[in-house]
Amino acid sequence: MDDAKPRGWYLAREVGFLAGVSGDTIGQWARYGYIRSSWSESIPSIYSFQDVADAIAVHELLERGAPHAEIRAAITGLRETYGDWPLQVASIGTPDPSQAGVLIAMSKDGQAWEVGRRRGQLLLSFVELIEINDLLRRGGWALKGADDIVHIEVDPDRLSGRPTIKDRRIPAEKVARLASFPNGRQIRVSEYDLRRPQIDDAARWYQRVQDFERAA
Repeated sequence: MDDAKPRGWYLAREVGFLAGVSGDTIGQWARYGYIRSSWSESIPSIYSFQDVADAIAVHELLERGAPHAEIRAAITGLRETYGDWPLQVASIGTPDPSQAGVLIAMSKDGQAWEVGRRRGQLLLSFVELIEINDLLRRGGWALKGADDIVHIEVDPDRLSGRPTIKDRRIPAEKVARLASFPNGRQIRVSEYDLRRPQIDDAARWYQRVQDFERAA
C-alpha cells in the first residue's frame, strides 16, 4: 500500500461498515488518536482507505484483549518511525497465548519486542495481526472468517473506495438492497449483467455488515 497520501473517501458510518463497529465508535477512535481522519478533521470528518485499515487493526487488537491505553501508547511510538498509518505498515501482533499479560508487539530482526507502555521488552513469541489490507480489500471486517464470499471488492480508486462487485463499478450495497425485493435479483441480473453468485455474495456480505452494525 502506498501510504504517502490518503486514498478513498469515507464518512464515519462507512468506516464502521468496513471495520465492524459503529460510526460513533469510529468518531471516538479518531478523537482519541487511535486512527486519523486524513481528509478532514472538521465536521463531518472524512476518512481515507488507510484510516479504515487502521480502524480494522484497532478492532483486532481490542478483540485480542489489548487495553485502550496500550493501543494508544503503541500507536504514538510507532508513528515516530512508520508515519501516519503505523498499524498497517509495522509487523504488529500480540504475545502468543502461552505468555502472560496482554501487550502489543512488533517483529523486528527475527524477534518480537513490546511497543506499548513497556516499550523495548523482548517477547518469546507473538502472533501477527490478520492481513488487514487483504481483509479490507475483500470487503472488510464483516468477511473475517467468510472466505467463501469472493465477489466483493474494496478498491480505494474505484467509487471512492465503496465496496463493489469485484472488478465492476457496481456498489455492493445497492445490489444487496435491491436483491431483497420481489424480482430484485432478476432485475440485477438483466440490468447489470450480474451472475447469481455475485448477487448472492453481495446479499450475504451486506447481511453480515448489518449484523455487526446492530451489535455495535
